Amino acid sequence: MSTETGPAIEPAQMPDGVRVSGDVHVRLEHVDKIFPGRGRRGVPQAALKDVDLEIRRGEVFGIIGYSGAGKSTLLRLINGLEVPSSGQVLVGGHELTALGERGRREVRRDIGMVFQQFNLFRSRTVAGNVAYPLKVAGLGRDERERRVARLLDFVGLLDRAHDHPEQLSGGQKQRVGIARALATEPSLLLADEATSALDPETTGEVLGLLRRVNRDLGVTIVLITHELDVIRAVADRVAVLDAGRVVETGSVYDVFARPQTEAAARFIGTTLRDRPSPATLARLRATHSGRLVTVRVRDQAGFQTRLARTFLDHQVAAEIVFGGISELQDRPVGGLTFELTGPDGAVDTALAALRADGVDLIEEPE
Repeated sequence: MSTETGPAIEPAQMPDGVRVSGDVHVRLEHVDKIFPGRGRRGVPQAALKDVDLEIRRGEVFGIIGYSGAGKSTLLRLINGLEVPSSGQVLVGGHELTALGERGRREVRRDIGMVFQQFNLFRSRTVAGNVAYPLKVAGLGRDERERRVARLLDFVGLLDRAHDHPEQLSGGQKQRVGIARALATEPSLLLADEATSALDPETTGEVLGLLRRVNRDLGVTIVLITHELDVIRAVADRVAVLDAGRVVETGSVYDVFARPQTEAAARFIGTTLRDRPSPATLARLRATHSGRLVTVRVRDQAGFQTRLARTFLDHQVAAEIVFGGISELQDRPVGGLTFELTGPDGAVDTALAALRADGVDLIEEPE
């Protein structure tokens, strides 16, 4: 194989015949997916229920949820490996639900896939793995070698081209997987738990590479994950999936900082740790006799000063007893738990004033 790196990789181009539908790359409309039951008494299982979703061209979009929420099923609908029981799935302007298997296979040529367990061919070299989809697509040997060299240079593995997968670390294997997914120059990349098998440092390297794929090549990326740190690191927008339903969608900051549903708040709280757990709350109650209230931090100048002034104006003593504040997209996110002491009427009036001012607060249960 030649070691010539060639010109920089050009932004991915849509294949002939694929129609661009405005700025929306993927759209699901009222999608249900029901799997038939097995056996004589098998009960049908609804994996997805009335899902509406839009993914914009050129963004990194995260889909999060607990195991069994329907994330992988949703991904298989986007790449056409499954068809919905009802509703529509549109990718690049094509309505997959109106296409047969041959038509869906044509659309899949513009979609790359990155897997949790890498799925590399052990019998092929690194270069051979990246070249495989190009060989299937019918590219000539010279063009295959040029493209493979450019891709391996892009992911930082040109010097490992002739190694086999067992000679690589987990992070290097995933970089090979990303290079292979980009071989056919797709405009859409689907990553299914792509960092779940990696250690934290290697995860950061792979996420940095995915960000480059998005930024430098203009590829739309859809991340399926249960790891919120992955979403925090690279995603622009996020959807929360719970029991087959999309319960919340928005910018990563808005969904993390101000979740609108209990399901989203519960899931996000496992990563932000911005609210005391039941065990922590019990320990706090053993040493603090006042009322415990958690206030979600807002990205506003003087926010904490306004909190302190409100408590002072109502003659309520406020002490921070728990808190977790971090930075997300260059903005603060998290929560502060206060012990409030004073007459119940004064505390109630102070909390009412804060709510009227738009402050998001939670009175912790006794």
